Amino acid sequence: MAETLPRPPFDPELEAVLAVLAEALPPAITPEMIPVLRQGLPGAIPIDELFAEAGVERVDHVIPGYGAADIEVSVLRRIGSTGVGPGVFHTHGGGMIIGDRFTGIGQILPWIVEHGAVAVTVEYRLAPEFPDPYPIEDCYAGLVWTAENAHELGIDPERLIIAGASAGGGLAAGTALLARDRQGPALAGQVLIYPMLDDRDETVSTAQVNGVGVWDRTSNITGWSALLGDRRGTADVSIYAAPARATDLSGLPPAFIDCGSVEVFRDEDVAYATALWHAGTQAELHVWPGGFHGFDQMAPQSAIGQAMVAARDAWVARLLSQ
Repeated sequence: MAETLPRPPFDPELEAVLAVLAEALPPAITPEMIPVLRQGLPGAIPIDELFAEAGVERVDHVIPGYGAADIEVSVLRRIGSTGVGPGVFHTHGGGMIIGDRFTGIGQILPWIVEHGAVAVTVEYRLAPEFPDPYPIEDCYAGLVWTAENAHELGIDPERLIIAGASAGGGLAAGTALLARDRQGPALAGQVLIYPMLDDRDETVSTAQVNGVGVWDRTSNITGWSALLGDRRGTADVSIYAAPARATDLSGLPPAFIDCGSVEVFRDEDVAYATALWHAGTQAELHVWPGGFHGFDQMAPQSAIGQAMVAARDAWVARLLSQ
């Protein structure tokens, strides 16, 4: 699939946002751009300011990651909260190559504020310096630490969910698979926000989103190649690194999956939801028409962006109230 295929149109409101974003964001990410992108976008709100505005406090911990190396996690809770609440283990996005544990954290802040959840977000190590299995194993180590310390953290272990966006969504799905296969921490749910699940570059949507939107086909190949090197697209890739490769999705927690209709991850996300249903696992799937990758964060005031967030938050609210 070398050519670019006809694609669904972007939502008109989002298309206008894309025109503005094009001035700041490259249409495609290549390996040599990784160091520059790691410097972050100018004008970002300082993270502690964001937490203060939301009424959330942060405590950092150093824990053992993959290979017993130190990694950092941050525990987030409502200021002044006491007692026990739901738990959210967060794996951040960034294509496996950029970002930190606070990337996309705004997506889960309402769950902390409105439901009294305690969130733990993990600083997993990034590719290409730390290729697979470092990122997924660091995430699993963070989940195990969270579950083992649930009582001290004020987390109800019966209401611990995992959540992540983009690469973080793929890591969340992979961590849930690891937890199942290693008889690890029990998860009450998995929130897979436009998850990055498939390294094989074979879907129609990856050929449709080529040189347009946010995180196009070239960017996706860059991310997967950084993570997997020469193994990308071969048989030598685990289901934990690329959950789309899993053939048995039984015994997993209920899932929420959302994405846009005009993003690389559309087809693999729909396929993953379908595979969950085929395995007898509950899943809720939303494909937002005309949505590009991450539009809820880049166009939060758009009508479709607000609808996406509302549907996701409603699923979490239902799950955490059970």
